[in-house]
Amino acid sequence: MKDYTANRYLPIAWELFHRDTRMLAHKLMELGPFKGIVAITRGGLIPSSILARELDLRLVESICVVSYDDRRQGDPQVIKGVETAAVGDGEGFLIVDDLVDSGVTARLVKAMLPKGHLATVYAKPQGQDAVDTFAVPVPQDMWLLFPWDGELQPNEPLARRKT
Repeated sequence: MKDYTANRYLPIAWELFHRDTRMLAHKLMELGPFKGIVAITRGGLIPSSILARELDLRLVESICVVSYDDRRQGDPQVIKGVETAAVGDGEGFLIVDDLVDSGVTARLVKAMLPKGHLATVYAKPQGQDAVDTFAVPVPQDMWLLFPWDGELQPNEPLARRKT
């Protein structure tokens, strides 16, 4: 397993995530129409819901891949595949995740659905070549704190922190 320690953290508020996902939808509208969406769980579930609404898609499937345990990345494991009869080789389908980091998960899913169009809301440099479309580039050493991964609580000003 590879440990990821970020030099910087970027909290993403719900409103910002929604705006960035809609920005992705604008890019994807020019590439469609799509038959449906395959969400890469868990991170791809929420952007898939937003994109399904914005692109007026009703067919949403999921593929479940585990590659992270907290902030340690291991070998990706597919714990639920897609319904082959509905999705086939991915032709006409939009494959969605929240973020591409190293590209390990994206490459695995793309190998399973080679004709699908893989899109992420955020993309780090090491994984950008593994996706077809993304909305927002982020630095490799930035750890994104998604709104569903945290809780609101008071914190000390940066100047008062020891680390």
